[in-house]
Formats: sequence, structure tokens, C-alpha cells
Amino acid sequence: MKLLFRKKSLENILEGAKKNSFKKTLGVLDLVFIGIGSIIGTGIFVLTGQAAAEYAGPAIALSFLFSALVCVFAGLAYAELASMVPVSGSAYTYTYAVMGEFIAWLVACGLILEYTVASSTVSAGWSGYLVGILKQGGIIIPEYLTKAPSQLCEDGTYCALVNLPAVFVSCFIGTLLYIGTKESVMINRILVSVKLLVIFIFILVAVPKIKFENYQDFMPYGWKGVLSGTAAIFFAYLGFDAVATTAEECKNPKRDLPIGIIGSLLICALIYIVVSLCLTGIVNYKSLANPQPLAQALRDNGNNIGSALVGTGAIAGMLTVLLVMMYGQSRIFFVISRDGLLPKIFSKIHKKHQTPSYSILVVTISVALISGFTPIRTMGDMSSLGTLFAFCLVSIGVLVLRVKRPKLERNFKCPFVNIVAPLSIIGCGFLIIKLLEEHYKPFLIWFALGIIFYIFYGFKNSSLSKPHNHK
Repeated sequence: MKLLFRKKSLENILEGAKKNSFKKTLGVLDLVFIGIGSIIGTGIFVLTGQAAAEYAGPAIALSFLFSALVCVFAGLAYAELASMVPVSGSAYTYTYAVMGEFIAWLVACGLILEYTVASSTVSAGWSGYLVGILKQGGIIIPEYLTKAPSQLCEDGTYCALVNLPAVFVSCFIGTLLYIGTKESVMINRILVSVKLLVIFIFILVAVPKIKFENYQDFMPYGWKGVLSGTAAIFFAYLGFDAVATTAEECKNPKRDLPIGIIGSLLICALIYIVVSLCLTGIVNYKSLANPQPLAQALRDNGNNIGSALVGTGAIAGMLTVLLVMMYGQSRIFFVISRDGLLPKIFSKIHKKHQTPSYSILVVTISVALISGFTPIRTMGDMSSLGTLFAFCLVSIGVLVLRVKRPKLERNFKCPFVNIVAPLSIIGCGFLIIKLLEEHYKPFLIWFALGIIFYIFYGFKNSSLSKPHNHK
């Protein structure tokens, strides 16, 4: 049993990263853009409307606020650990040093669930917007090629074969990531700028059209609906932790990682709350249960040009989320493989492009298959569960290290850690319980398969199986 909780020292982790790492190309602005790029996407362009219609009504703004608070608490814990251990791998790497290998492996299972499934959700959301824009232009893609097989078509039958646009965009982004980090980051900067401009245009156009009668039934489903909405839209904030996966490619990670994590999170929280209030102000919340709620809301208000702009921005915006999520997953595979818990081929770096090419290929194929054949709602909730689990353990890790290693250098210290970290654990734990009410079976099956893999492969192939590597 003791071997299951064997640890890698922080010194060992940092030393291992120096031997097999990436080029240092990312600055603080890149990290903030990566954070915004990964957060603002399907959550704002798709889930905002669906969650308002199904859970909270106009009070979805409160759901975004509560989710943001949980994320800020977790983000402060992340920022402290990221400044101490500037190594790719995010929560997996941190828990490896604090709680041991087995717990780190469970966190890895959660992160794989977060990034791969979130990428698939974004691909499916992107497909919905693309189909809507093409339809406006008179181009109709057959319905059986734009939905997962388990989704109903307009005639009420299961006629769908595959979500082909989702498969296409997954492969396109995978190709960009294969070519190189520097090129991907430049494209991310451009797309994030387009996305922010479009959101600004939406707010500018929507504010004069707000009808205050739409706010009269502000909380139609009561506090229960607001809290259910908090769990459902938590997916919208996924991605700020992707900043931590860039650690080995940062020029000054100890300073820049905390700024990237907290800065991008606060900017995005403000954007979500403002957009959700505008959206539920210009149309009745009941009309928002559709694949492109922002664009549709503007169309319903007679603004077809604004609708087309928002649709275009949504397509650009979701591309950035997909780019960062798939990037993050490939780096996590890279680090887990470097530790021996996955086959070594995942930590091979392409000689020409300096990218973990095999990791990127596996991520691309996985995302394409999941997005092509799985409903978007199930994907979003499963991804949130994986993230919340990782957030809980990161918050515990900060508290443990404050007690066990109080003298370690901390370039960023979580303020009021004895209040912030427990609030993060309680908030994440509550949202996990809410989501497990509906999805406990697939969640437990996933982790059971992960444990089986660890027992038969990871444990004996771990770098810590070599005696000199034990702490």
C-alpha cells in the first residue's frame, strides 16, 4: 500500500523537466491570451443560452458568478503551485509531489476527462454554429452528417450518422498543433482578438434592445435552478488551468503563470456575467434552447448583420478553445509518459517541429471520434466532473505543502490560504455531487478503467519503480 503513495520530490520533478523539455517561447501576454482563448468559447456562445432556458432563466448571471468564485478560489491555489513547480502537467504534477503517485494518476484521469472531452464538446458546438451560418447563406448540410448518432433529427427519428464538421475541425486543429507551438500561439492571438471584438459588438448592439420585462421572472426555477445552473455552466470556465500546462514553454514561469491564470479568469468572469445579462434581456429565456443562442437572439431582434458577426466570432472563438484544450492534453500526456505511467512514445519530441507529435496524434483521433459520435450535453458534464476532481486535490495540495514544506520558495502565495483553499474544496465538492446525480455511472466506469490500467501498466513501468528515484 505504501508504494501506491510513493512521491516524486519537487527537486526531482524540476530536474527531470530540464532533461526533456520544450523551447521557451511564451511571454505573459501569450499566457493571458491562452487563458482567455481556452475559457471563452462554447460556454458563452452555446451553454449560456441552454442553461438559462433549462435551469436558471435570467438568474444564469448568478450561476456564472458562483462558478467564477469557485474557480477564483481554485485558481489562487493553482497559481501558488504553478509558481513553485513550473513544470508541464498541471494538477497531475503538483499532486505527484504532494500526495503520491496513485493520487496523481487519479488526477491524470480527471484531467484527461477534462481536456479530451471538453475539446470534443467544443468541436460539437463549433459544428452547430457553422451549420447555422451556412444555412443562412443557403447552404444546407444533410442533417445526418451534422449530429451524433444518438441525437434526434427534426423529424423525431434517429437518422444521424456522424457530426462531420466536428470531426473535420478536430483534425484541422490537431494539424496546427503538430506543426509547432509558436505558430499555434500566433493563430491563437489573432482568433482571441477577433472573439473579444465580436463579444464587444454583441454587448454594444444588445444593450439598447434590452427589455426589462424579460427580467421580471428573474429566478423562475428558484435557488435550486441557480445552483443546478452553476454546475451545468461550470464547463464554461474550464481552461484557465490549461495555462499551467505551458510551464515548460514559458520564458519566466514563476512570475508569468500566476498572472496568466488569475488575470484570464477574472477577465472572462466579467465577460460571462455581462453577456448573460444582455442575452436574457433582449429575448425571453425560454427561447434560448438552441445551438446558437447569441446569434439567434440578435436575429429575433431584427439584427441580421449583428447575428452574422456573432456567428463568425463564435466560430473563431471556439477554435481558440479547441486549440488550447488539445494543446493542454497533449502536454499532459507528454509529462505522464515522461514519468513512465504511459508508454514512452507519448513523450517523444518531433525533431523538426519540437512538439510531442505522438501525443498530438492520439489526442486528435480521440477528440474527432468523441465529437463525431457523442451528444454535447453528456460531454460537457463529464468534462466538468474531471476538472472539479482535479481542483479539489490541488486545493488540498496547497494546504499540505504549507504544513509540510513551509520554507519552500513561493513566488506567489495564495492569500488567506486557510480560508480560500477550504472554500475551493467545499465549492468543488458541492458541484461534483450535483453532477454525479446524473452522471455517476460513466464517471465511475472511467475511473475504474483508469485504476485497472495503473495496476497492470503504470505501477510497474513508473520511473519510481527504480529504487534511486524514490523520495
